[in-house]
Amino acid sequence: MTDTPQYTPPDVWVWEKDDSPNWRYSNTNRPIAGPTHEKALPRGKHPLQLYSLATPNGVKVTIMLEELLAAGHSGAEYDAWLIRIGEGNQFGSGFVGVNPNSKIPALMDYSQQPPQRVFESGAILLYLADKFGAFLPKDSGKRTEALNWLFWQMGSTPYVGGGFGHFYAYAPVKIKYAIDRFTMEVKRLLDVLDRQLADNRFIAGDEYTIADMAIWPWYGNGMLNGASYNDPRKFLQTHEYKNLTRWTKEIGQRPAVKRGRMVNRLSGPPEEQLHERHDASDFETRTQDKVGAPATGS
Repeated sequence: MTDTPQYTPPDVWVWEKDDSPNWRYSNTNRPIAGPTHEKALPRGKHPLQLYSLATPNGVKVTIMLEELLAAGHSGAEYDAWLIRIGEGNQFGSGFVGVNPNSKIPALMDYSQQPPQRVFESGAILLYLADKFGAFLPKDSGKRTEALNWLFWQMGSTPYVGGGFGHFYAYAPVKIKYAIDRFTMEVKRLLDVLDRQLADNRFIAGDEYTIADMAIWPWYGNGMLNGASYNDPRKFLQTHEYKNLTRWTKEIGQRPAVKRGRMVNRLSGPPEEQLHERHDASDFETRTQDKVGAPATGS
């Protein structure tokens, strides 16, 4: 690993716009919020309209929606529109109107008046769980435990994405201190999960909940399956986390999880990509033994 020369921060920070080709999202970074252009969002036929991309945060919500449909909640039918964050779609006026923070995923629920916007992936999971009465225990203690882990994931992810992922995979210069710092924290977080799963089938106990749906795309599919950040499995020695590995494999075999991973996906084998999803039948064009039978609701 290499380090940059000694850097002394200036008295007042000034934005130096970075158009470097070394990082694929450098041209979308800016220190101000708000839209950069006028662009209305499309709207499909279902009450639930999702605007997203199959990053770990986006996958959380498509897994939840597919699990709801598989459980018979026909009201969870949805349209999933592709937001190409590398092209700045998230800065269109329509998207900013749904999520002023310009991050995917963002959801509009037109089943009520006035329509309800929901942003932040954890908030969307909680909103859908409450709306449909599913994947969140009714018992107060068990519900609280599931929410403990949901918010644990939301709080810990910046170490994985903005920290480890950035400095390990994307930063144009490898900085030993930064990589060591965030690698240590990611391994600690993996150990937290491994210890929790030593005595529990699922993250929050014996029930499959939104906590599992929130954590799996990051710490299961992302870290243990090598689905992000230039495959860090060897670097992180992820094989050491036996309980987490067991859980990761079990969640990954769920048909709804396989379908949810496909939606708004732009990478991987073509048969595992479904750029937009507007009906359960959209999955029928893909290899069924890879994605499972499509959910039809009740």
